[in-house]
Amino acid sequence: MAKVKRSAKGVRRSAAARGRSQKARAAKSKSIGIIDRVLAMLPFTDEQLHKFFLFVILATAVAAAWFIASLAGLPAMAQSRMAYAAADAGFEVRRVKVNGVERMNELKVYERALSERDRPMALVDLEALRAKMLELSWVKDARVSRQLPDTLIINIVERDEHAVLRKPNRLMLIDAAGNELEPISQVNAQGKLLIEGSGAAKQVEALDHLLDAAPALKPQITQAEWVGNRRWNLTFKTGQKLALPEGKQTSASALVAFARMDGHYRLLGGKAVAIDLRVPEQAYFRCEDGPCKITELGRQTSATQASVN
Repeated sequence: MAKVKRSAKGVRRSAAARGRSQKARAAKSKSIGIIDRVLAMLPFTDEQLHKFFLFVILATAVAAAWFIASLAGLPAMAQSRMAYAAADAGFEVRRVKVNGVERMNELKVYERALSERDRPMALVDLEALRAKMLELSWVKDARVSRQLPDTLIINIVERDEHAVLRKPNRLMLIDAAGNELEPISQVNAQGKLLIEGSGAAKQVEALDHLLDAAPALKPQITQAEWVGNRRWNLTFKTGQKLALPEGKQTSASALVAFARMDGHYRLLGGKAVAIDLRVPEQAYFRCEDGPCKITELGRQTSATQASVN
């Protein structure tokens, strides 16, 4: 009769497996016990906890469904359908009302706004339409709103014309910040401050501050030339020219000094056709036939220069 020899190794393996299983059951039992104790500490009943976990599961399912629908574009399609349904009920752009336009061509505003005509009100991108308005040179600011059921309201804030900029091939109306508004004819430019010179448009605000230093002279100035991107030459209604030095403070001080000299000597309208104040504390005068004599400026001394002080 044959004998079956059992392997001691197999017995040890089986015992080890039983040991691991017992440890796993013990760990699981311990974990469940900890969870039970934690849940028991919460101020909720078993029924409330059940409802809470059910809500979390449902919310997760809804969020997942919405995410999948978003990837497929279903919400956008639904929104579009609702917008067109509202349009069929009369909620679409049929009229445009523009406010605040006084100087600019109002048709340019309507051209941009009427691109939204017959569009469902809900689909009108107000910010995009406002951005189109801000592209217009005269528009400083704009506000676009809906007036249900069928009207777009556009409120425009215009820039104020300030001076005329001489460019190589035309004259351009500009505002106080140097923004170009529209071309202007030589005839229509008469009576407005004419500004010229390379980079002059960027210096308009600085020029205003300079002229404010001598308010009595400001109405007499008809032209300002930005020279060498560093200083100003001013022309008065009399045709006389004034050369100012470089530097904001220095040029303002020189202009104030010239205002004092004009009050004392009546230089504007006098024989001097050009006054040069570029040298500190000195004023040089030129008449039509050459350097002026001080006697021609109202003093009894024969000289071609006078102290600014």
